[in-house]
Amino acid sequence: MVDSGAPKELAAGLDEAERLLLLLREELYGGSWSELLEDLRARQAHRPYIFKLASNIREDIARIERLQEYERRHGVDLAACLPPASPTHPGQA
Repeated sequence: MVDSGAPKELAAGLDEAERLLLLLREELYGGSWSELLEDLRARQAHRPYIFKLASNIREDIARIERLQEYERRHGVDLAACLPPASPTHPGQA
């Protein structure tokens, strides 16, 4: 993720893992980064968790922290900038 440009341009350039995290945040965690991070950390500590992601937990946490910091710095919700998801292929326009 490159931290420059307009939010819609940034959202359009997110990789698949970053898009998935944004969509999961919206759909499963009510838009809350902190709840998603808490769930990932629970999974990391082998406690009960809501959703299993295929990638490395540390990488997901780092992605979330970058996305969260961008949103905080720019006062935007990147999920609102994503192109509409296709019903058969979430996260793809």
